[in-house]
Amino acid sequence: MPHQSAPPAAPVWPASFAEPLPGGAPAVGGVPLAELADRFGTPAYIVDEGEIRARARAWKAALPGADVAYAGKAFLTRAMIRWIAEEGLHLDVCSAGELELAAHAGFPAERIILHGNAKSPDDLRTALRLGVGRIVIDSTCEIARIASLVPAGARQRVLVRVVPGVTAGAHVAVQTGMEGQKFGLPVAGGEAEEAVARILGQPRLELMGLHCHLGSQIASVNPYVTAVRRLVTLLERLRDVHGVTFPELDLGGGFAIAYRDGDHTIDPRAYAERVTAELSLRCAHADLPVPRLTVEPGRWIAGPAGVALYRVLAVKTTGTRTFVAVDGGMSDNPRPALYGVRYTVRLVGRASPIPARTMTVVGRHCEAGDVLAEDVPLPGDIRPGDVLAVPASGAYHVSMASSYNLVGRPPVVAVTDGRARLLVRRETLEDLRGRDVGE
Repeated sequence: MPHQSAPPAAPVWPASFAEPLPGGAPAVGGVPLAELADRFGTPAYIVDEGEIRARARAWKAALPGADVAYAGKAFLTRAMIRWIAEEGLHLDVCSAGELELAAHAGFPAERIILHGNAKSPDDLRTALRLGVGRIVIDSTCEIARIASLVPAGARQRVLVRVVPGVTAGAHVAVQTGMEGQKFGLPVAGGEAEEAVARILGQPRLELMGLHCHLGSQIASVNPYVTAVRRLVTLLERLRDVHGVTFPELDLGGGFAIAYRDGDHTIDPRAYAERVTAELSLRCAHADLPVPRLTVEPGRWIAGPAGVALYRVLAVKTTGTRTFVAVDGGMSDNPRPALYGVRYTVRLVGRASPIPARTMTVVGRHCEAGDVLAEDVPLPGDIRPGDVLAVPASGAYHVSMASSYNLVGRPPVVAVTDGRARLLVRRETLEDLRGRDVGE
């Protein structure tokens, strides 16, 4: 095998951050971050619309003959749905709630893919009522369940999620391409082939092809190339046994982004070149038609477009460590506690002439694991009231946020061309109390 160069290091800030305003004030989308903190309060999440669109276009340009489906679980609002619709993407959802939001925003149902390892009856009924383009079958028990809900005389297009036995992903909790986890049907044990046979026996289901998802934060193209080889081998067996070929192959997403300087990511063009070449080669060897490819970038599109803003509440030194406590934490970003992720942090509210010292930025919640960034350089005169910005915050923060300690979830603000507008308002104490109806 030829030597593969290391994946490229990626910037942690949106591209617009590299274009400071007159006076040098740190800004995103042409709006100073400190101004956004004052106007909308903190914590707050800032989303650069231009960055979202540019990243969506990067995948479309790299794979003009494929379908690019934005993975909505990373971050989903009505505005986000509109942006990706306008950029010509498909949409990957995982629940009736995400489906209904997409429908409310006017997203074309035929461009929606429904996922999930445990789809509820409401999920499936909603998908069929709205007419989603694809439902991904994750287990054999779903086959008859979906078929029974399809109206007589109709057919629902489906994919079957298979497990190719490829280990990839930055943390064991997000490695989904190997046996022994909850998603999909293993290729190695024959479960995938059994599911295909059952689907082919259901006249109300139209099997379009295979689906797989290898994991998250994958910085190398190599696992996807391996998956292609194994999936084409499976397609060849299915052709030989059942006499059928399939027009689609969905390789999922999981593409890494940078959270700190020096982190690596996947370049869409490099991915497209190697994966499409491998797919064409393997299909030619097997005398199979080349299926239409689908990819599902979520974090790669949304993550680098987001910046979280916090205000410092306390600074204290304990032994040899200095802790900077902010007004958010694991309620608006549970990823550090779940996966041990650490972030870049920058003071944006003022300039400081004081040399940087190593500090640990922590959240406000009653958990020792509520740590946002460990051993990061911050000015030695950091103090309560300062505004800190955390890049690469656009994916899996707001979507996974909670109201732990009855702290309301933060607002989401879109910026573009020097303008800011509120997308999602701050969750208030009245919102939280309103759900408590008992006495």
